[in-house]
Amino acid sequence: MPSRDGRRAGRSPMAAPRSFLWTRRVVLTLLAGFVLLPVYVMISSSLKPLQDVSGKFRWIPRGLTVQPYVDIWDTVPLARYFVNSLIVAGAATVCSVVIAVFAAYAVSRYGFRGKRVFTVTVLSTQMFPGILFLLPLFLIFVNIGNSTGVALYGSRGGLILTYLTFSLPFSIWMLIGYFDSIPRDLDEAAMVDGCGPLRALFRVVVPAAVPGIVAVSVYAFMTAWGEVLFASVMTNDATRTLAVGLQGYATQNDVYWNQVMAASLVVSVPVVAGFLLLQRYLVAGLTAGAVK
Repeated sequence: MPSRDGRRAGRSPMAAPRSFLWTRRVVLTLLAGFVLLPVYVMISSSLKPLQDVSGKFRWIPRGLTVQPYVDIWDTVPLARYFVNSLIVAGAATVCSVVIAVFAAYAVSRYGFRGKRVFTVTVLSTQMFPGILFLLPLFLIFVNIGNSTGVALYGSRGGLILTYLTFSLPFSIWMLIGYFDSIPRDLDEAAMVDGCGPLRALFRVVVPAAVPGIVAVSVYAFMTAWGEVLFASVMTNDATRTLAVGLQGYATQNDVYWNQVMAASLVVSVPVVAGFLLLQRYLVAGLTAGAVK
């Protein structure tokens, strides 16, 4: 029953208009369909025989099979590519987080000449596209190998160093903002209790900065896990990663589309699982690191 001011009884004056609620539902439904439609195509194509995928696309498959998920391990050495990606992405993430923690703590807690220039320089490196660094890094790695015998080109170590060049600057900048949001009184209280700077960092600051560190870790891992450009140039058959190894399902005679879709879903499992498990820390770290 309408009230005196025309509103329905029981409806809060601060509630959003019904037109806004319906508009939001429609927009969110369209966005969900836009996101989930490619996922459905991938899943359905990965469960079809090759002849069904190569022919006219059917929204409802005539027959389902899990054979593509079995064949992906034999068509290309996917297990080796998987191990290479785990080693490279994991090592790049650990190195990026460790270095970024020390660098960000020094910038956040200590004053030194050129501090602002250093911060701006670190952030400005993100303006340049990665392809600009491809040829210089390639020449540097080849020259280092020729002069010292340390094989960086075509090795996992060289690829890890390559990924650090563009994941580390952003990690440092992000942790600087997060460390600045942590009160310095915590450091001072720890030092009063007898802790040195490093002990205060690991006992007080790092536990308080877990969301920010998790956000940096997820960013570094995802960057290294799905990178294609540098991995296609800096690796060989023995050190090839998943992002490049998926090209092996395309031969001169045919493209195994069902296996491509199956392999794409398999390689996305670590990233999706990690994101779901660490989502709470990731959102908190991105939010706190963006506000000083």
